[in-house]
Amino acid sequence: MQGKSGAVAVSGCEKGTTGPGKMQNKVLKLDSKDNVLIALADLRRGERLSVGSQSYLLESDVPAKHKFAIEDLANGAGIIMYGVLVGKAVEPIRRGELLTTRNIHHQAAAFQEKTEEYHWTPPDVSPWRQREFLGYRRSDGQVGTRNYWIVVPLVFCENRNIGVLKQAFEEELGFAAPQVYRRQVAELARLYARGRTEEIKTHAWTGDAAGPQRSRVFENLDGVRFLLHEGGCGGTREDSNNLCGLIAGYIHHPNVAGATVLSLGCQHAQIGILREELRKRNPKFDKPLVIVEQQQSGTEVAMLTEAIRNTFLGLMEANRCQRTREPLSSLCLGLKCGGSDGFSGLSANPAIGHTADILAALGGRTILSEFPELCGVEQELINRSARKEVADRFTQLMKSYGARAKAIGSGFEMNPSPGNMRDGLLTDAMKSAGAAKKGGNSPVNAVLDYPEYSTEQGLNLQCTPGNDVECVTAQVGAGANVVLFTTGLGTPTGNPIAPVVKLATNSGLTERMRDIIDVDTGEIISGEKSIQQMGEEILEFVIQTASGEARTKAEGKGQEDFIPWKRGISL
Repeated sequence: MQGKSGAVAVSGCEKGTTGPGKMQNKVLKLDSKDNVLIALADLRRGERLSVGSQSYLLESDVPAKHKFAIEDLANGAGIIMYGVLVGKAVEPIRRGELLTTRNIHHQAAAFQEKTEEYHWTPPDVSPWRQREFLGYRRSDGQVGTRNYWIVVPLVFCENRNIGVLKQAFEEELGFAAPQVYRRQVAELARLYARGRTEEIKTHAWTGDAAGPQRSRVFENLDGVRFLLHEGGCGGTREDSNNLCGLIAGYIHHPNVAGATVLSLGCQHAQIGILREELRKRNPKFDKPLVIVEQQQSGTEVAMLTEAIRNTFLGLMEANRCQRTREPLSSLCLGLKCGGSDGFSGLSANPAIGHTADILAALGGRTILSEFPELCGVEQELINRSARKEVADRFTQLMKSYGARAKAIGSGFEMNPSPGNMRDGLLTDAMKSAGAAKKGGNSPVNAVLDYPEYSTEQGLNLQCTPGNDVECVTAQVGAGANVVLFTTGLGTPTGNPIAPVVKLATNSGLTERMRDIIDVDTGEIISGEKSIQQMGEEILEFVIQTASGEARTKAEGKGQEDFIPWKRGISL
C-alpha cells in the first residue's frame, strides 16, 4: 500500500467531510470496492456526510474507529473493507447504520494457488544506502543490536535454580533493576512497625527513590538474561522438540554472545536435541556455551558452583565484544501488532510496512507473523510470493493451523479480543486486513514454520499465534534483532534479548500511556504526516535503538517476556 501526503495516506482512499466550514476528513473509504466507511472521529445520528459525489445520512451514532454501511445490505450480504471480504451481514443493515458484532459476523474469502505474477516498485532508498548502525558483528556474519548472555533451562524443573543464578549474577554484576517498589514496601513496613497505621492509608509514592545501584562489572555487556518457561517435559514431543529449536534460535541469535543451559537430565527436551538444533542454524557454532546437568552433577551446590564459575568465564569473553559500523542490511525487523484498534490498519501498521519496504529494498530481513491474523488476505500474500514453493508452503501452513484450531473447538474467527471489538475490529478478517499492512508491499521471499530461523532477505512470513508474547518470542527466536510492535489499546510486551519498539496508533494512547509508548503515529490520522514520512521516522528510531543510542520503554522497565508456543493451543 503506497501512502500519499495528507490525512490517512492510504492508496485509493476517499475522504469525507461534513459540509462547508466543518472539520475535514471525518470518514475514510479505503478502497473503491468497499461498502463501508470508517469514522475518524465520533459521529452522531442524523449527521450528513459527503464523500466524493455521495451523501450519507447517519442512522446511528458511529464512534471513532468504527464503520457504517454505505448501502442497504441484505441478510447474508458480504462486508467489504480494504477491497476484501471481512464479514457478512446476519440481519438487514440500512445505509448509514453502524456495524456491530450483532449485525455482522466473520467471513473470509477462500484462497487458492498463486494466480498472478507480482510486480513491486521499491521505494527510493538512496538516502539510506550509505547509512550504518553500530552493532555487534558475530563470527557467522550476523550482527547484533545488543550484547547479552542468556541463562535458560531445558525443562521447567530447573526454574528455581535459574532464579538462584539470576539473584546472584544481577545483583553482584550491577545488572539488577532499581528496587523502586521494594523501597515503597519497606517504607510501609516501617510505618506499620511504628504503629502509624493511619498514615499507610494515605501514603503517597512517587516511584523516584530507587536508591543507589552497583556499578557494572562488565561494561561491554548489556546484561545477563534469565529465561523461564513451563515446558520441556510432560507435554507432547512436538512441543519439547520445538522448545529446543526455539532455545537454539536464542543462543544462535546475534544479540547473544553466549549461553548457560541448565538440564535436569531425564526430560523430553534433551541436550542432544538442542545441540542438533544449533547445528541446523550454524554448523560451525563457536559461541561460548555452558551446559550443566543436575542428575550428573549430584548436589545442587555442585551444579550451581560449576554453572557460576563457567558462566563467569564466558562473561569475561563476551565483554570483549565491541560495536562496529554495520550496514542497515544487517537488520532483521519483527513486525507485530497487539492490543489493536480500528486505527491500527490506517496508521501504525502501514507506517511500519513502509519501514519494512525500505529495509527489504536495502537487502535486510523482515518477519511478519500471526497467521490467525492473516485470515482473509491469504490470496494477496500467495500472489506476492516470489516462488511457487513459497506460496505452496504458506497455503499448507495456514490450512494446517486452521484445522488444528478447529480440532480443539476453536477457529480463527475467535481471534479478536473484547478490546479489539470495542475499538472497531469486529471480525478476524477485518482485523487481518489491517494487520497484514505491517508487511508493506515487498514480495514474500520465504515462509518459516515455527521455530525455524530466518535467512532469506526481504519479507519472511512466520507461522505463529497472534498472542503477543508467544509471537514476539518466536520472532526473536527466528532472528529479529529489533521488533516493531504497534498497539492501539496499549500493551507493555517486551523481550529478554531484543529491543521492542512500541508504536501507538493514536495520539490519545500516547498521552494516556506515555510510559510504554516509544513512537506516536497518530499524526497520520490527524493528517499532519503521511505514511511514508512516518515510516522514515520509524527507521531513524530503529537505527538509534539498534546502535544502543536509544533504549525502548520496555527495556527501561525490564519487560522481558518469554513464552514458547505450545502448538495448536493458542490463537
